[in-house]
Amino acid sequence: MKAVSQFFLAAVLMLLALLPARAQVFSGYLFAYFEGKGPAETREQLRFAVSEDALNWYALNGNEPVIRSEKISRSGGIRDPHILRGEDGRFYIVATDMSTFNNAWNENPGIVLLCSDDLLEWEYSHIVLAEAYPEHFGDAYWVWAPQTIWDRKAGKYMIYFTLKRRDDPGLVTYYAYANADFSGFEGEPKVLFNAKFGSIDNDIIYHRGKYHLFYKGNTKDSAGKEICNGIQHAVSSRLRGPWKEDFKYLDPYVGTNTHVEGSSVFKLNGSEEFVLMYDVYNSGRYEYQTSKDLVHFSKEPQSFYKDFHPRHGSVISLTAEELDRVQERWGRVLTTQYISRGNPLFGHKFTADPAPVLFGDELWLYTSHDIGHNEWPNLVDWCVFSTRDLAHWTEYPCPLRLSDFSWIDPDKAQAYAGQCIERDGKYYWYISTDACGIGVAVADRPQDPFLDALGKPLLSNTDCFASSHEWACIDPCVVIDDDGQAYLFWGNGQCYWVRLKENMLETEGEIHQIEFPQHVSYTEGPWVHKHGGKYYLTFACDFPEKIGYAMADRITGPYIFQDMISYVAGNSSTTHPGIIAFDGRNLFFTHDGSLPDGGPRAHSITLEEFQYNPDGTIPRILPTAEGVSPLSTGELSEWCPGKGAL
Repeated sequence: MKAVSQFFLAAVLMLLALLPARAQVFSGYLFAYFEGKGPAETREQLRFAVSEDALNWYALNGNEPVIRSEKISRSGGIRDPHILRGEDGRFYIVATDMSTFNNAWNENPGIVLLCSDDLLEWEYSHIVLAEAYPEHFGDAYWVWAPQTIWDRKAGKYMIYFTLKRRDDPGLVTYYAYANADFSGFEGEPKVLFNAKFGSIDNDIIYHRGKYHLFYKGNTKDSAGKEICNGIQHAVSSRLRGPWKEDFKYLDPYVGTNTHVEGSSVFKLNGSEEFVLMYDVYNSGRYEYQTSKDLVHFSKEPQSFYKDFHPRHGSVISLTAEELDRVQERWGRVLTTQYISRGNPLFGHKFTADPAPVLFGDELWLYTSHDIGHNEWPNLVDWCVFSTRDLAHWTEYPCPLRLSDFSWIDPDKAQAYAGQCIERDGKYYWYISTDACGIGVAVADRPQDPFLDALGKPLLSNTDCFASSHEWACIDPCVVIDDDGQAYLFWGNGQCYWVRLKENMLETEGEIHQIEFPQHVSYTEGPWVHKHGGKYYLTFACDFPEKIGYAMADRITGPYIFQDMISYVAGNSSTTHPGIIAFDGRNLFFTHDGSLPDGGPRAHSITLEEFQYNPDGTIPRILPTAEGVSPLSTGELSEWCPGKGAL
C-alpha cells in the first residue's frame, strides 16, 4: 500500500513539473545558517535570518536557534543547512548531522532531514548511512553538506552530499532520491560527481537547460599535495551527469591565505541576476559575487550587512505573507508600518530623544530605544522612522547599536541621544553615551545600517572643559548654517559648541561654552533650529526636566533666554526637544513616560503642532492626547499597525 501511495505522489509531482509554474511574487529572502561566534556549544544549531534586499540581513529570534539540535540530530549538532522551496508547496531542509563541540572532527553519522508546510512547524528525521546501508556504506566517515534539488525528469527530490570513507582520502559526491514523506532515501546512494581532486559543499542550480554545480575544489601537484583551493564550477545537461569541470576558480582568494567554502547560489527577486555567496571562514566574513549567466561573475567580492555571524548556509525567496509569518513567530526585524493616531506617537516600543530631520519630501525621525520595564541598563540601540503625512510611519530595521562602536563597552554604556544629518550624499549620525563620549556613524542612505566612521570618539569628557562629571559629553545636535558651515552643540550641565570641518568627521577651532543667566538651569538635550532669520536653542532644564529656549541673531550667539515651552513631562523625570517645520507646519517633538507601562526609564515620543507668536517667540505648548492631525485626509485604515511594509 505504501508503494502505491509513493507511486501516486511521484506521478502527481511529475505532472506538476510539466505544468506552467504558478507565478509568485517574492518580497524578501530567508537565510538558513549555523552560527560562527558565541559559545561553542550553541553554534551548531539551525538559525534563520531575513532580508528584503538580499544585502542587509537580520537574524530572527535574536540569533537564537529556531530548532535546537539536540531535538533533531543524533550527534547533538547540525551544520551546513540547505533550505529548498519544494515544487509541491512544502519546504525542505537537509543538514550535516555533526557536532564538532561534542566530537571534534571525528566521524559524523549522517544527515538530518526536515520538512514543513509553513516554515514554522517542522517534521524531522535522520539518516545514518552506515546503519541504513551497511554493506556498501559501513565505512562512511564524513557525510557532509547535503543539499536537495527537484529532479524534473524523475519527478522526485534528489539529496546529494559529499562522502568520505574511513581510511580513504577521497571526497566524492553521492546522491539518492528522498522517499515520499522525506524521511529517508528510496534506495542506496550512487555516485553523482567525482571531481578530479575531490569536492565539498556542492550546490546545484538549473538555468536555461543546464545544471551548474558549484563546489569547493582544489588543485594538487604530482605528489598529491594541495597547492590551492577555492570555489569551482562544473556543468552538465543532465542532473545525474556527466559533469564537465572547468578547473577555474571563481573567488579572488585562490592562492592567498584567505580561504572560502560553503558556496551557495540564489536568484535575486525580480531580476535575471544570480548571487554566489560563500563563507570566508578564517576571517569571519560572508561575501558574494554576482552573475547573469552563472559562468561569468563579478571580480570584486562584496560584503553583506549582518547582525549575526553565519557559517555555511543557504537562501530561498519568500512571499510577503511568508516574510510576515516568520517575523510574527520569531520577532519582527524588517521594515514595519504603523499608523499613529495621537500621542504617544508609537505604542509598540519605548522610544526617546527625538531628532527630526527632512530628507527630500519625507520627515525622518531618529530616536533612542528604551528596553523599558524601568530596568537598568535600558538603552542599547537606536531607531529610525519616516513619514510623508504624519500619520503613516515606516520603521526600519535597527540601523545602529552600541556594539557597532568598538570603543564603547555595551555592558557599561547607554545609547543616549543622537542626530542624523546629510551632507554631499552621505548621512552622518552623531550619537552619544553616558560615559564614552560622542561618536559618528556614516551610511549611504538614511535607513541603512550605519558604520562607525572614526573608530574612536569625536568628542569626549576632556573636551568638556567646564564639566567634572563623566556624563557631560552627551546629546549632540548638528546644524549646517546657510553659508555651509556645520556646527555641533552638546552637553549635560553645561552647553558647548564647536565648528565641524567639511568632512563632518573632525572639529575645527576652539570649543565654546554657552552661558545662561543664573535663574536658568541648563540641563541637557540642546536643539538648534532657524526660523524667520532667528536662531533658536531649545533645551531641557532643571530636574525633573522642563523645556526652555533661547534666541540669537547668529548661530554662535549670544543666546538670550526667552521662556519655558513645556513643563514636567508626565511621569518622566527627563525630556528632550526636537523642533522642525514640515509642509508648512511647525512641529514640536519630545518624550515622556505616557505609555501605560511607561516611566522614568520607559519613554515614549510625543508630537504637537504650534504657531510662533507674531514677535517670533514660541508659545507654551501643552501636551495633548490627540497630537497632530495628518497632512492627508485619506483613510487611515489603509495600513495596519505592525504589518510589515513589504
